[in-house]
Amino acid sequence: MTELTAPIHVNSEIGKLKTVLLKRPGREVENLTPEIMERLLFDDIPYLKVIQKEHDEFAKALEDNGVEVLYLEKLAAEAIDAGNAKETFVEKVLSESNIESPSVYEGLKNYLLDMETQDMVIAIMEGVRKKDVHTKKEHLSDVSNDDDYPFYMDPMPNLYFTRDPAASMGNGLTINRMMFEARQRESLFMEAIMEYHPRFANSAVQIWRDRNHTSFMEGGDELVLNEKTLAIGISQRTSAQAIEELALELFSKGSTFEKILAIKIPNVRAMMHLDTVFTMVDYDKFTIHPGILRIGGSIDVYVIEEGDEPGKVKITHETDLEKSLKDVLGVEELTLIPCGGGDAIAAPREQWNDGANTLAIAPGVVVTYDRNYMSNELLREHGIKVIEISSSELSRGRGGPRCMSMPLVREDLN
Repeated sequence: MTELTAPIHVNSEIGKLKTVLLKRPGREVENLTPEIMERLLFDDIPYLKVIQKEHDEFAKALEDNGVEVLYLEKLAAEAIDAGNAKETFVEKVLSESNIESPSVYEGLKNYLLDMETQDMVIAIMEGVRKKDVHTKKEHLSDVSNDDDYPFYMDPMPNLYFTRDPAASMGNGLTINRMMFEARQRESLFMEAIMEYHPRFANSAVQIWRDRNHTSFMEGGDELVLNEKTLAIGISQRTSAQAIEELALELFSKGSTFEKILAIKIPNVRAMMHLDTVFTMVDYDKFTIHPGILRIGGSIDVYVIEEGDEPGKVKITHETDLEKSLKDVLGVEELTLIPCGGGDAIAAPREQWNDGANTLAIAPGVVVTYDRNYMSNELLREHGIKVIEISSSELSRGRGGPRCMSMPLVREDLN
């Protein structure tokens, strides 16, 4: 199977993008209320009509550049039907939705199974309101927990950030156990797609790490530098334990990856993933938010390699990110392009709106948010072609173009 016929093939961050997975924002973002925003990891409520228009513009920009765009909601429904797995999938979702009452469980199950599969998938993503489901009040939990909370099943407004629930690397992927409960059900869709969808099932796709772990990992922290090296953030949402576990899986399952650069970034929401502060834009160029560096420019980098004994890894501590990157990329010179030009006001403002979060669709060609005009101009000054997309509503979810996309196939670099 060649690189362009394999269902998943990603050996870099910058190889020409051929196939990508998106999720068009739906009513799940409109089902946010001020009372539940924080619990569902949002700072504001996007305007659905405009966020969909902006997302459609993003998808068109990709298609205009020769990228095949697939949609999570469509693939999930196709997979469930192909595997005749409708009831199995509903039971998995319900088991992770904190349904205490047997009556509510049965009511929800019947409600969802009565729908066509595509409608069912969308309903699960949007969240199921109490007013829409008939249940018998047969248990104490039914009558004693009759509060004003409107949902039996919470909406999943973060789903348009398809980068996080799973991450492609080589000819395989990780299907992630995510840090916060609000997002943990999201990777169920990718699990079903990999298990049942004809495009992926029974193929050579390797599941390097599945979602059945106690340690946490998210795709925004997983960067493929080349066919031998990953960079993974030790962050608010990806643990050091998870990174070491993945390393052992990659080394033992015959992957091409020989090293992981585990980069420790501040454990704060504004820098929740490595790709919110650091992305690759060309063979020898990266965006970076200066706020992740200590005074003097150092940062903790842990180089993980296969150990001398089975089940062991070798760890080398470094503090010069630029040198670490030069070593693994085999380049003599490297350029770190600062978000907002490193300005005391512009850098944190544009980083808050993901000025460092670029999606490379080819070497030296990136998609960015238009609002980060200082960062975009600096990219252009460094010879990068910048394709800007509208972002007034998309940016309210605190994620940029890389966050909103899961590459499935990229051409290998020459």
